[in-house]
Amino acid sequence: MVKKTRKQRKITLTVNGKPHDLEIGEGPGQVSPWNTLTYTLRETLGLTGTKVSCDHGACGACTVLLDGKPILSCMTLSVECDGQVVMTIEGLSDSKTGTLDPLQQAFVDHTAFQCGFCTPGILMSAKALLQEIPSPSEEEVKEALSGNFCRCISHYQVVQAVMAASGKEG
Repeated sequence: MVKKTRKQRKITLTVNGKPHDLEIGEGPGQVSPWNTLTYTLRETLGLTGTKVSCDHGACGACTVLLDGKPILSCMTLSVECDGQVVMTIEGLSDSKTGTLDPLQQAFVDHTAFQCGFCTPGILMSAKALLQEIPSPSEEEVKEALSGNFCRCISHYQVVQAVMAASGKEG
């Protein structure tokens, strides 16, 4: 009896400018069909800046950009992202010089973080906003960040930092 084998499929993700061809399967270095994008980023690619907090899409800590749009990576299967471009917190700073993105620098300047656990998701949501609306109003900033929760700080500093990064002081 000849045992039929399934042909291994691959997905391609471009993460922070670097292409990754990932086999679909259950072995080491492979992506299972049920792996979330968060899992693939953290466990397969070693990009641990994307955080898992609620794991139910309610807190925003896992926010990354998929083709420039903010998504909850804990609610997105990796296989759904085949052929797309992902940007994580690790992709914000200049990889050659280490220079922080102006948004990251504004967070530092305005002390818009404390423990830092939720900060990557907030930064990615803010980055998406500034790419879409380079000079947002304070209300637009608040709306864009409404899905991100932080228990350590007031969102006042976060809004100030995003406004400063846009060239406006909030």
